[in-house]
Amino acid sequence: MSACLPAGATESAHTERAHPPHSPPPGRSRRFRVAGADLSAAVAVFLIALPLSLGIALATGAPLQAGLVAAAVGGLVAGRLGGSPLQVSGPAAGLTVVTADLIHQYGWRTTCAVTVLAGLAQLGLACLRVARAALAVSPAIVHGMLAGIGVTIAVAQAHIVLGGEPQSSVPDNLRALPAQLARLDPAALAVSVLTLAVLLLWPRMPGRAGHLLRRMPAALVAVAGATAVAAAAGLVLPVVDLPSWHSHALAGLPDGPVLGLVAAVLTTTLVCSVQSLLGATAVDKLAAARPGAPSPVRSDLDRELLGQGAANVVSGTLGGLPVAGVAVRSTANVHAGAISRNATIIHGVLVVAAALVLVPLLELIPLAALAALVMAVGLRMVSLHHIRTVTRHREVLVYAVTALGVISLGVLEGVALGIAVAVGVALHRLTRTRITHEEESGVHHVHVRGQLTFLAVPRLSRALHLVPQGTDAVVSLNGSFMDHAAYETLQDWQNTHTARGGTVEITGRRSGVRIAEPGALSTEPAHDGEPGTTGDCRCRPWTAWRNHQCERPSPAPDTGDRPDTTRTSADAHRPADPGTPARGHAPGGRQLVRGLSTFQRRTAPLVRGELARLAREGQQPSQLFLTCADSRVVTSMITSSGPGDLFVVRNVGNLVPPPGAERGDDSVAAAIEYAVDVLAVRSITVCGHSGCGAMQALLGSRPGSPAVTPLGRWLRHGGPSLERLRDPGTPAPRLAGRAPADDVEQLCLTNVVQQLEHLRAHESVARALEKGTLELHGVYFHVGEAQAYLLAEQEEERVFDRVREVDLAV
Repeated sequence: MSACLPAGATESAHTERAHPPHSPPPGRSRRFRVAGADLSAAVAVFLIALPLSLGIALATGAPLQAGLVAAAVGGLVAGRLGGSPLQVSGPAAGLTVVTADLIHQYGWRTTCAVTVLAGLAQLGLACLRVARAALAVSPAIVHGMLAGIGVTIAVAQAHIVLGGEPQSSVPDNLRALPAQLARLDPAALAVSVLTLAVLLLWPRMPGRAGHLLRRMPAALVAVAGATAVAAAAGLVLPVVDLPSWHSHALAGLPDGPVLGLVAAVLTTTLVCSVQSLLGATAVDKLAAARPGAPSPVRSDLDRELLGQGAANVVSGTLGGLPVAGVAVRSTANVHAGAISRNATIIHGVLVVAAALVLVPLLELIPLAALAALVMAVGLRMVSLHHIRTVTRHREVLVYAVTALGVISLGVLEGVALGIAVAVGVALHRLTRTRITHEEESGVHHVHVRGQLTFLAVPRLSRALHLVPQGTDAVVSLNGSFMDHAAYETLQDWQNTHTARGGTVEITGRRSGVRIAEPGALSTEPAHDGEPGTTGDCRCRPWTAWRNHQCERPSPAPDTGDRPDTTRTSADAHRPADPGTPARGHAPGGRQLVRGLSTFQRRTAPLVRGELARLAREGQQPSQLFLTCADSRVVTSMITSSGPGDLFVVRNVGNLVPPPGAERGDDSVAAAIEYAVDVLAVRSITVCGHSGCGAMQALLGSRPGSPAVTPLGRWLRHGGPSLERLRDPGTPAPRLAGRAPADDVEQLCLTNVVQQLEHLRAHESVARALEKGTLELHGVYFHVGEAQAYLLAEQEEERVFDRVREVDLAV
């Protein structure tokens, strides 16, 4: 098997070097050591895995022991051999429909054989190192597949919740549902409702007691509580039946039509692989986003596929369910603080111990409680977040077709339909190009929206010929691709038009960059991944904000063989200035003029409509944003806001003088009153930042020293922040769970907290807070890390938590 290990994973020692945060450093003793964080994480994951494994086995119609076997093998084999140390594998809800269909068609022993063959297929794919190719599947297809599987699971388990037996397909289950409702079992329904209620309410328990109780997994509490209530009430219900391990069925030889078995193996391989690989990448994001996390480490996806294949071979051989990475357990593992693969392995050991020792307790669990648990898992697979995401990216058709195909036809058929629709949508987008022509103030604008291929050349040529000779023209390209035919057409027309006295400017509407000939040196700042940039320019997208220019090598002499396509005709008549600095720091007013000129040429056409609306309607900002005057803090950038969104007040040190302390300067108080009472803003944000010069000056000031300069008199408003910092009885704010790096950072954080208290003292703010129409927020922006932190009140502590979004696929 070692011959199939991908590069970097052929030897254990080499693997340890590739993943330093998850393994001991080389050269030390190889003794097996378990960190306390790994042990506690293993217990937390085990408590979640135990009821879920039994529930998924119940949903598939397999022997209940098969779920325990798959959980143990996923922890021990996939945990030891996989390339994602923090991902936890086991029987996954995404495989429920596939496995249930296999058991229904071929029986349990053949299903185990299919699992073994699927594992061998995964090993082969790992040897070919094609794991990353699985990530090429559209997320809309993956999420649609999971949603379809979730609906199938929920509809089937609804029958068990009502005290009946599920049918073989979703249409059959829906047709049988009215009859099942007519003969429902009140005891089974009561146990199921209790399980669902605990699952829903347990994570929302308030207060300090709730914070402690929430450490117990909701799934374990729900199943244990329902079991205890059923036993205490003497309810007669079907319960878990774990036959003796001596009679446990192992894998047998495949028995069935060859084509059907091949399709089954391909389906199991596809679902297991895609779910595990997507889960591994999501776990990487979760682990990297933890407070105090080490430098991010990417999972070895080929090794992860190898570990999943080996786990499926072992699980199928021992009579277990198919194995894949499980999102719920992996999330719990990361949040519990696991630091190495030892947590996953110990969780597998605990499952083995439970399967051998806790059988009498497990056999008290009502099947209705497990069915309710699995039904809740299935419903969560239909994620509203995923639906909003695919809708935003205009892939809702792919999502819907895949989900409906899985529900009505099966997983393999649904995925195939989704892929076909995704290909069709991609081709439609490639061929759908809108080209319009309009005249504005004597300038002719040709707008191209979409991909510019040879199919659009006739329409492009017609629109270009609508531009009269000798006029000014702007061609705006809103797309990411232009093939050779379109390029030649556009360049030929440009050469002809400029030769007859006209001017042509070709720009990208979104990026604001000119489209240059491939290989030519662009005169504009390069935007990574944007059309029309060449990589010779070493500026980054943010340089445009400071009006930098790229460092460019000297242009090659013009041989006259072809026109210089990187400059417009207007640029060609503009004399070069030999005194212009290389990086664009123009002296005097030249930088200002250049910035204004750039705005008029590029930005103004894009925002003119929005600014015209704001001019008509007046400003209606939703936030008052009070921050420092530091030039490195760009409010629109860190808040992703645009014109009319923020009412911004900037001063040295982002200070809010309390009422009566302005000492002749009412500007901040006036802005607050105007924003709250006139503009009716809904929130006020005080934003501090790292390396604040005002805070450094405060720390260096001597108490009681007279302030003789305007700056010194202004900084006296920061005195309360300095007193708060030096007060030993006041808890210091923390930054993402860690102590501030130095006194300056601690004062910056303390100052944000203090200024929020000053805000509450202003009459207009206090009145709005009492009415519930206003919120106050504190933000700390670390300039060097480009990271924003949001103030959170956590049990009388003030913690600035890192702002992030982590999406873990189900």
